Amino acid sequence: MSSIIIQKAGIKDLETIQDVGRQTFYETFAESNSEEAMKTYLEESFSTEKVKSELNNPDSHFFIAWEEDIPVGYLKLNSGTAQTEMQDDTSLEIERIYVKQSHHGQKVGQLLYDQALATAQNLNKSYLWLGVWEENLRALQFYRKNGFEEFGTHTFRLGDDDQTDLMMKKLLD
Repeated sequence: MSSIIIQKAGIKDLETIQDVGRQTFYETFAESNSEEAMKTYLEESFSTEKVKSELNNPDSHFFIAWEEDIPVGYLKLNSGTAQTEMQDDTSLEIERIYVKQSHHGQKVGQLLYDQALATAQNLNKSYLWLGVWEENLRALQFYRKNGFEEFGTHTFRLGDDDQTDLMMKKLLD
C-alpha cells in the first residue's frame, strides 16, 4: 500500500465526493436494505444540488483520503447550524467517515478520524459527536476504540425502515 494523503475538499471535488459517498454507502449498507431504498437514499443524499450546498456551507468541512490519485475515503464534519441534530457551538459532528471496502483494515478510517480530531481542536471544540447504526459493529468498535461513549439514540429512516443509530460522543481535553 502506498501512503494515504488526507486533503481538504472543496467545490472542485464535488464529483469525487458524490462517487466515493455513493460507493462506500452502498458497500456498507446494501446487504441490509432494499435496493429501492438504497437507490432513493443515494439519489437524494448525493445529488449535485445537495452536495454542492454542503460543500459551500462554511460550517461543513470535507476531507478526502487519497492513495496516489485514487480517492479511497472521505470525511464530513459539521459545526454550528450545519450539525444534523445537537447544534451545540462547543461541538463538532462527524457526519461521515466512509472508506472504500478495498481499503478497510489499512488505517484510512483512523487517518480520517485523526483529521476530525485535529479539526475539532483547531476550532476549539469541547467534544466530538456522531450517530452510528447500532448494527454497524465494525464502526461501533472503531469509535469505542477511539474513546467515544454512547449517550443516546436517534432514528435514521432509510426507505420504509426505521433504524436505530447510537449517539456517541468524545470529550476533548
